[in-house]
Amino acid sequence: MTSTETELMLQGHGLTTAEIYYRMPDHRSLLQSFVWQDYDLAPEFPKLIGFLDFWQEKLEGPIHSVRYCHQHLIRAGEWRKVDGEFLLN
Repeated sequence: MTSTETELMLQGHGLTTAEIYYRMPDHRSLLQSFVWQDYDLAPEFPKLIGFLDFWQEKLEGPIHSVRYCHQHLIRAGEWRKVDGEFLLN
């Protein structure tokens, strides 16, 4: 079952962005960058680590370095359950 983005945010996921620097397969002295973004759980980052593991196993360009940031888009004080609704006209 796939969760929506809102459901993921309510479960504690935040938006994780990683900038991956890797060496070109044919020209090892050149660095290239790749930006990856997904909803992930801090501080374990299972999706990011899974993606980096996939990269090392399946892709030819070796990773040089990774910079990442993580931001919760919905915080505890910004969400509350509403039990009812009043409609005016």
